[in-house]
Amino acid sequence: MKKLIFSLVTLCLMACKGTEPVIHYEVIPLPQSISYTHQKPFELDAQTVITYPQGNALLQRNAQFLASYLKEITGLTLTTEPNVNSGKVIRLKTDLKKPNQEAYQLTVTSEQITIDGASPAGVFYGIQTLRKSIDVTEPKSLAFPTAVIDDAPRFAYRGMHFDVSRHFFTVDFIKQYIDILALHNLNKFHWHLTDDQGWRIEIKKYPRLTEVGSTRKETLIGHLLKDKPHQFDGKPYGGFYTQEQIKEIVKYAQDRYITIIPEVDIPGHTLAVLTAYPELGCTGKDCAVGTKWGVFDDVLCAGNEASYDFLEGVFDEITELFPSKYIHIGGDECPKTRWKECPKCQAKIKALGLKGDGEHTAEQKLQGYVVSRVEQFLKKKGREVIGWDEILEGDNISQDAIVMSWRGTEGGIAAAQRHNRAIMTPHYSLYFDYNQGEDPSKEPLSIGEYLPVKKVYDYEPIDPKLTPEQGKYILGTQANLWTEYIASPAHAQYMLLPRLAALAEVQWTAPEKKNYADFLKRLGNLLNYYQKEGYHYAKHILGVTPVIQPAPKKDGIQVELLTVGDGKVYYTTDGTTPDATKTLYTQPIKLSNEVLLKAVAVHKDTISGVFSYQSLFNKATYKPIQLLTETNPKYTFGGATALVDAQIGEDSYIDGHWVGFPGRVGVEAIIDLGKEEEISNLKTGSLSDTPNWIFPASEVAIYSSADGKNFQLITQQPLKIAQKTDPIKRVPISLNFAKTKTRYVKVVLKGTVIPEWHEGKGTPALLFVDEIQLM
Repeated sequence: MKKLIFSLVTLCLMACKGTEPVIHYEVIPLPQSISYTHQKPFELDAQTVITYPQGNALLQRNAQFLASYLKEITGLTLTTEPNVNSGKVIRLKTDLKKPNQEAYQLTVTSEQITIDGASPAGVFYGIQTLRKSIDVTEPKSLAFPTAVIDDAPRFAYRGMHFDVSRHFFTVDFIKQYIDILALHNLNKFHWHLTDDQGWRIEIKKYPRLTEVGSTRKETLIGHLLKDKPHQFDGKPYGGFYTQEQIKEIVKYAQDRYITIIPEVDIPGHTLAVLTAYPELGCTGKDCAVGTKWGVFDDVLCAGNEASYDFLEGVFDEITELFPSKYIHIGGDECPKTRWKECPKCQAKIKALGLKGDGEHTAEQKLQGYVVSRVEQFLKKKGREVIGWDEILEGDNISQDAIVMSWRGTEGGIAAAQRHNRAIMTPHYSLYFDYNQGEDPSKEPLSIGEYLPVKKVYDYEPIDPKLTPEQGKYILGTQANLWTEYIASPAHAQYMLLPRLAALAEVQWTAPEKKNYADFLKRLGNLLNYYQKEGYHYAKHILGVTPVIQPAPKKDGIQVELLTVGDGKVYYTTDGTTPDATKTLYTQPIKLSNEVLLKAVAVHKDTISGVFSYQSLFNKATYKPIQLLTETNPKYTFGGATALVDAQIGEDSYIDGHWVGFPGRVGVEAIIDLGKEEEISNLKTGSLSDTPNWIFPASEVAIYSSADGKNFQLITQQPLKIAQKTDPIKRVPISLNFAKTKTRYVKVVLKGTVIPEWHEGKGTPALLFVDEIQLM
């Protein structure tokens, strides 16, 4: 707080002297420490020189980057020269002694700006902070407040993924993508280069990979699961990067202190390989490059020694092209259908003495062998492997393998507990191919689900289940951008931004310094950068973002209404449409009954759509709740308290307001109302999302008790079973009954068995429940 007050005082002094206070060091990601020194500001002008030590090529390049950034923002052309010791300078050096090699100290005095890094990379991040501190809408006001900024990233691994197999992107766009990562202080680019739908990298030993495997005959139109029967566009689609282009892109990233981690996905997701070289499959039959998305049974034959010769030949060239110490080998979504029937695979299982047990099949252990064998080959080349969390399934990976946890957090937790390093990328928090907005009808075609900026920002990579020692095995985190439904640069940018800004702060900033309301204020200038660069970004962030919490005494709902930058929020509680003539939001609003809150955000050039929230405060809200049935560990999200938090779920199981349960056990929850209350209505909701094997509840029941131990049935009711044509939607449940006085209430929701028309027939469906209301 003291530093914030100093900041305001400094800006006030600058304003009193007639200088526009448009330089703010509170950028994204937020530096760890900013101390203002309240002296006369440093005035940047055309006479300023950027200087660096003679003979230091890396700092010379950094100086050139800074000069180009400042020219782009301000129009000033600054000279870069070595060893300048007089006049107005921005000095770059690497004298900082810090164990974190990406640390930097940025010092602004009246006479000069110094960026001192623990390495050239640290200096580069200091340059990014200086660059982003300038208000791009006021580029002529260049008075930098005097200050000392001490900063270093929280995580060493700060990554972003991009899939170029499902859709191919040009060299120019890949370079632009790298520039966007650099703007956000990321240091790893995970490049997904191969998959069923196309092989995208030239391998000289195996020319058919690009001659044949890079092109599919056509592409699916519409959504894989929702638009049936499938239709295709009838147009060949392909593309690949030559080795010279790969080298060019690798160098471009290196110059910006970004390591490219290539992914060659094996042993599954290899239809493109088998199209080029069908003899590497279990059947030996001809295959075709995938024309639709999903998972396919044809995979590399793990019992064929030719498969290992092929992999070694491929990785020989991959390691020549990519200097990264990490090589990603995929390992995800590899069906074992062919391996179970393949004589060679079964012979390999027998020869290796692999046997199934209670947790893993022999075929899963065979995949572990494939991973281990490739890992040993890469180790000889001084490299380390990363694999998706399925590589844990054989329970035979080495301690050196790195697990990328995507199906949830469980893989990363399990890896860290067994002292394997892990990178966290759970799909429900960090898959950027999910929708930016809650209404899919207003979004570009996507795989589905809803992942707003706030959910990305709220993600914490080190799970509380881990001890401090285990937590050290979490290298960092990344988000993934899969491109099944993304075919253009504009669409890719839209899915990336501004969620990447939230990710950057998760990766860089200490968790105790994170604050979403403050983040939104700081985000305004970064959005101006996006605008200036012509980047397409999702505009939902310009609307109203609610933060809904219990009132201090839990006697109502407290609602914060946030928006980005300097925007203002106006609201109503009488059902009328808000505009700039209505009540200005200045502090959290308390709602203690069924009120319809509406709000809009007003910015300089825009007014947002209307945000609406129907207060759900009721006799169960924020009351103690106990679950008698276990949640599905992958989909616990907010757990029991999310069932009484006055928030209902959207039509997306990952939105954070749903709680997932195994269908075979359903939901049993006991709510303590705190005293005897009279109730006559139960409301709740379950989700129908049959493509994801999520079916709505099949029955609801409510019980009463005076002591919380002995319950009497009040009433129960069967519910409609989902049909094949049902859309993905929240299914409301309402149960009326005679007025009943009770202190404890037990609510029971039964799951269902998946019906015959579904591919999962006979399996207990997942059950997702959002909110329990008692009136």
